[in-house]
Amino acid sequence: MTPTAPPTPAQLMDQLAQAAAGYYRSFAAVAAERGLTLMQGKMLSLLRRPMPMRTLADLLACDASNVTGIVDRLEARGLVSRETAPADRRIKNVTLTEEGEDTVRQIRAELMSSLTGLEGLDEEERITFQRLLARVFPAA
Repeated sequence: MTPTAPPTPAQLMDQLAQAAAGYYRSFAAVAAERGLTLMQGKMLSLLRRPMPMRTLADLLACDASNVTGIVDRLEARGLVSRETAPADRRIKNVTLTEEGEDTVRQIRAELMSSLTGLEGLDEEERITFQRLLARVFPAA
């Protein structure tokens, strides 16, 4: 048997891009089943704690005015609320409502059921995968 050459960084980048595209296709489909756009679903999934709108704009890599529109639509559906930051009344924090938390749980559960490869990793492989992701994306 001939040993396989290790992948080049460019090949790894291509494989990562394909994996990310597949993940976001699944995410967009699951979000759409709940009447959400991809960006609305992404915003909900980022809100593990109250977060300023400026921070959300940075995390979503979009303009603050876009975040305002997304928050407006999510707030109208009862999935998020805006609260004034205690330390600075000029800052509005976005917080998941109970319904928003339920929606995020449903999205994550459905994604996990479609990403069975993650469930197939044993404990050591999950730890290694997490370490590798942290090395490739240290800011995440």
